[in-house]
Amino acid sequence: MMSFTMYFLLPNRSYAGDGTRSTLGQSVENHFAFAVYMYGEYPPFNEYNVGNVEWIRDMEGDVFNLGGDPPDVEDLELTPITIEELGERMRDADFIIPYGLPKASSPAPDTCG
Repeated sequence: MMSFTMYFLLPNRSYAGDGTRSTLGQSVENHFAFAVYMYGEYPPFNEYNVGNVEWIRDMEGDVFNLGGDPPDVEDLELTPITIEELGERMRDADFIIPYGLPKASSPAPDTCG
């Protein structure tokens, strides 16, 4: 089976945990998978999510931090990356997966609440 290189772009914290788990799933399937937390949109880093990050790294993938302050979580260090570095890396990717919906640019109307 051929191994692919893929990047999961995670711009919304609501989907970041699921995106991390999907990255791990592709790593387990023998692909080179990378998660990119964008602009400080992190999932809650409980023991489960920290374990997923560690496991992704064990499977030759990585989890990147693009443009946000790194979270202050014990036993967790995200690999910092710039937009230029990410662009260079994604040129060699087989798949780029924008995961989840982008964060809303304006609040919902009062009638929705």
